[in-house]
Amino acid sequence: MAQFTTWDIVRNLLLATRWTILLSLIAFACGGAVGFFIMLLRVAENRVLRAASTWYIEFLQGTPLLMQLFLCFFGLSLVGIQVSPLLAAAVALTAYTSAFLAEIWRGCIEAIPRGQSEAANALGFTFLERMRYVILPQAVRIAVAPTVGFSVQVIKGTALASIIGFVELTKAGTIITNATYEPFLVYGFVAIIYFALCYPLSLWSKGFERRLRAAR
Repeated sequence: MAQFTTWDIVRNLLLATRWTILLSLIAFACGGAVGFFIMLLRVAENRVLRAASTWYIEFLQGTPLLMQLFLCFFGLSLVGIQVSPLLAAAVALTAYTSAFLAEIWRGCIEAIPRGQSEAANALGFTFLERMRYVILPQAVRIAVAPTVGFSVQVIKGTALASIIGFVELTKAGTIITNATYEPFLVYGFVAIIYFALCYPLSLWSKGFERRLRAAR
């Protein structure tokens, strides 16, 4: 049986971490873009658009991410569409992220006093102009903390992609554990790496919030 040193374990986990970071970036960037669009529909004046966006959000928030991964990977195969684990994970996490970010940002927009929108209406602003020049600049200050907080959840959520065969940090930890029979050591390093990825985001969020408050 091959012998694995501690460095061998750490090196292979760090190599797999690249895929965790890549998947997190794809999910957050694409999910943010889709989520912003869904958020605009959610606060639109048209009832049909509001209803459609609400259904989208409630469906994705009300179903487990694991099931969404299964549907993207195995479900598409049933209709003859073959997808790679990376693509399936990216699509599922993008949809999942977009639903939560849309609702987070909707709450931030609705936290802005109604008088701001009424004043913009009185000045003749369209819906998009009102969002761009009046509401969104103020909502950004409120949205920083919950958005960054959810980004941490996205990073941890990538671990579920291991169930469809995508080799990210958690999957790599499982493979290495099966080879070394040292689960405590391996998963201890996995936990440390996840902490190293997530904790700086929390610190950055707090610092950014302080700068925004100081700029007011």
